Amino acid sequence: MLRVIAGATVAALVALSAQAQAPSPDELAARNIHRRAVEAMIWAMPAVNTDLMLQAMLRSTKAKVNEIVYWSKPVNWKNQTLTPNPDSIYFMSFWNVKDGPIVLEIPPAQGGSIAGNIVTAWQMPLEDAGPEGADKGQGGKYLILPPDYKSAVPAGYIPLQSDTFSGFALLRSNLASHADADVTKSVAYGKQIKIYPLSSAKEPPATNFTDAYDVLFDSTIPYDSSFYRGLDRVVQSEPWLDRDRAMIDQLATIGIVKGKPFDPDQKTVVLLDQAAGEAHAILAQIYDAGFPAINPGIRWFPAAVAEMVRAASSGYADPNAYPVDARGVTYTLGFTGIKRLGTAQFYLMSNKDKDGQPFDGGATYRLTVPANAPVKQYWSATVYDRETHALVRNMPSASRASISPGLQKNADGSVDVYFGPKAPDGKEANWVPTDPARKFELLFRLYGPEKPLFDHSWKLPDVERVATTIGGATK
Repeated sequence: MLRVIAGATVAALVALSAQAQAPSPDELAARNIHRRAVEAMIWAMPAVNTDLMLQAMLRSTKAKVNEIVYWSKPVNWKNQTLTPNPDSIYFMSFWNVKDGPIVLEIPPAQGGSIAGNIVTAWQMPLEDAGPEGADKGQGGKYLILPPDYKSAVPAGYIPLQSDTFSGFALLRSNLASHADADVTKSVAYGKQIKIYPLSSAKEPPATNFTDAYDVLFDSTIPYDSSFYRGLDRVVQSEPWLDRDRAMIDQLATIGIVKGKPFDPDQKTVVLLDQAAGEAHAILAQIYDAGFPAINPGIRWFPAAVAEMVRAASSGYADPNAYPVDARGVTYTLGFTGIKRLGTAQFYLMSNKDKDGQPFDGGATYRLTVPANAPVKQYWSATVYDRETHALVRNMPSASRASISPGLQKNADGSVDVYFGPKAPDGKEANWVPTDPARKFELLFRLYGPEKPLFDHSWKLPDVERVATTIGGATK
């Protein structure tokens, strides 16, 4: 009898404990919002990244959709896009084909050249443009078609079938050097680009260009509830893609429904802020661990993981693969998609020094770029803010490149590039300033990469922390 009573007592206690631990309906709803908002941020990163740049253009400049915003000089820190190139001249066009096909006309590579990428709202590469793109340097008329476009494509165009109504073209007008004459020449060449509706092709209107140089153009990722307002704009303006229909109910949970206003109450805003912070931590942890290195034993890694490159270049055609996590991390670091990665450009990143320590803006480091870098055009090494992945604010410069004025070479043809709060004595031309209060990361660009990079006969070594003498003290 006692055993029965004891057993019943234990069972009752277990039941009471379970009842006490069971979440209330409000608690379940809150957990559901939080959980689904975390996954929504990771999934939506490339599309919201696009929207953030579009909103920055509309907010900060007079440029409009289906026009061109450009930077008349190599970008400075006020260009707060993700990992921009301060050794090129940028032209960008945010296109929209809701009202019909749009023509993007690239000039022949005579007196200049374009390294361009045309991508959808999800930053899926439609095509590359320029000498390494579909026009092969002959120039071409890229015709961007709306989703489900059924009409015949006129002869003489390079058709690009988009599955979204909007996207952008990132068009870099390559620089021979930073000399004023070469910058002017690069800008003039880029202004030969044209964008106009196919319906006006017989008499194209003049293309509007808006200069954004020295304008604060901030499209860094907000890891808070405002991110979801950008996501709502995407959902309201773009069609659902078949591969993403599983997200329809997920987003409805957090209040994002096509055709309905997104108006979260204050409790939901708090949950979305918390979820965004958690998603940020997940993505940052993946990045901090580092992507697979290009050369074993050296910390430089390609700026996109192989599975992401394979999936994106095929349009996510493999039904057994959808690397959403890798994609999410990629678009916290940069923007655009490249159809033919490794032809016009290749990017290597590093977030740790030779000893495995994060880069500290208060210390000094040296990168020795070996002689005979495998590039047809130029290489560059650029400093970015580790937290935002944008150029470090208020710095007078951000990079050194093989086309930088006065760059010093060593006797063997190699080049030492220094990163730190103060230039080592006599090394000002080879120095990139850092902010002592900020962590940083590095991106090494190779424009026109050549075979020795890919067969590993040329290797970029790790960045080393070095002792410097500043004001009589060794740092």
